[in-house]
Amino acid sequence: MTTKAVKLDEEIYERLKVLSEIRRRSPHWLMKEAIRQFLEREEEAEKIRRDTMARWEQFEATGKTVSHDAVDAWLKTWGTDHETQCP
Repeated sequence: MTTKAVKLDEEIYERLKVLSEIRRRSPHWLMKEAIRQFLEREEEAEKIRRDTMARWEQFEATGKTVSHDAVDAWLKTWGTDHETQCP
């Protein structure tokens, strides 16, 4: 494990200390948890952005789309005995 320093202004650190007492966790634990959650959220957002751009590039290259009506009809079959394949 690598140790890194984070400089916080006094107001943020005081808020962190108060919350750490309420949660019965150390300020260090709260900071690590906040960074972990931030990274998970941002990595997922980046994955969604990349997937969206790839789909857009595929559309630009092929012009191929699936209509709203086709998707709607497909979704209405979900959970039924007559579930159909994705359009």
